[in-house]
Amino acid sequence: MAGQTAGDTAVCSVNQTQLIYRGYEIADLAANATFEEVAYLLLEGEKPTEAQLASFKEELAEMRPVEPDIIKTIAALGKMKNGDKDLHPMAVLRTGVSFLGHVDPECEDNAPEAEMRKAKRLMAKIPTLIGAMQRGREGKELIDPDPKLGHAENLLYLIGGEKPSELAAKVMDVSLILYAEHDFNASTFTSRVIASTEADMHSAVGGGIGALKGPLHGGANEMAMEMLREIDEFVADGKGTVGDFMERAFAEKRKLMGFGHRVYKNGDHRAGILREWGLKYATQNAPETKKWFDMGDEVQKIMLEQKNIHPNVDFPCGMTYYALGIPVPQYTPIFVASRVTGWCAHIMEQHANNRIIRPLAEYVGPELRNWND
Repeated sequence: MAGQTAGDTAVCSVNQTQLIYRGYEIADLAANATFEEVAYLLLEGEKPTEAQLASFKEELAEMRPVEPDIIKTIAALGKMKNGDKDLHPMAVLRTGVSFLGHVDPECEDNAPEAEMRKAKRLMAKIPTLIGAMQRGREGKELIDPDPKLGHAENLLYLIGGEKPSELAAKVMDVSLILYAEHDFNASTFTSRVIASTEADMHSAVGGGIGALKGPLHGGANEMAMEMLREIDEFVADGKGTVGDFMERAFAEKRKLMGFGHRVYKNGDHRAGILREWGLKYATQNAPETKKWFDMGDEVQKIMLEQKNIHPNVDFPCGMTYYALGIPVPQYTPIFVASRVTGWCAHIMEQHANNRIIRPLAEYVGPELRNWND
């Protein structure tokens, strides 16, 4: 269904020159809004007043705690192995959201008021699940969410165990704004299809997480950083330059994650914004990580000159989160912590004017046959 219009939405508009959330352009939001303000905008449909924002933030802070049994289970899954491999963080988070549905008293209620409350609870609790998962992976003591911290601050605190600097919190806040919504992308469309069956919000969000788990959608930021680490090792081992690595990758027809986009052909509006903030943090707070941005700029230059392909937001995201000290396996779960706001806005929009999404298929199988022939 690539390139086909699949329905109407008042949540977001994506085109070659702009990304717009309910009438506000993404650069405007990244420069002037906070993630909490953007989340309110997506869920409620309008920019919050000061009083509305204060109430919204207070609600979210109160909703952050998760039932102790669920937290312990998520932490246990975080350190569990499947053979010799860790469980996939997105699979653990998907399980966590299912658990939240089991204990949400309004899980099966699709009324608008109940759905808004569920959306807020999901937004508030998903960072708590992510933190428990990472603490479990590292075998560290679990910590409780801090109601005094903003959303981005609390997320970083739950993952790392330390209160982040003001700049670190700002960088994370901007990244959450940039990832919050993107019209009928694969995970959002999945959520809307599930919602169109009149399934509950937790089921639809769980489906969105499943779609985002795929490396062609949500896992690209992790793979972009892994590619940069591979390039660094290639150069350090004396096997050649960044250019040599890229030439070999081109010859092998290797897919380079973090470049190109299904919609944007002239560049992703979000990429430059996040690169600027990530580089600022690396320069001021983590100078040892600035090399990744220098290497990234070189890779980006080669891709543009030789393939005419621009980076998407996942490319600078990998470097930025690495500079912030975030473990690579949690990059995509953090994507969920942002995109859940967009998913919930779409789920509510679907439920408000619902008709089941049931496209037709073009049959390309064998002609009619007789079983007894």
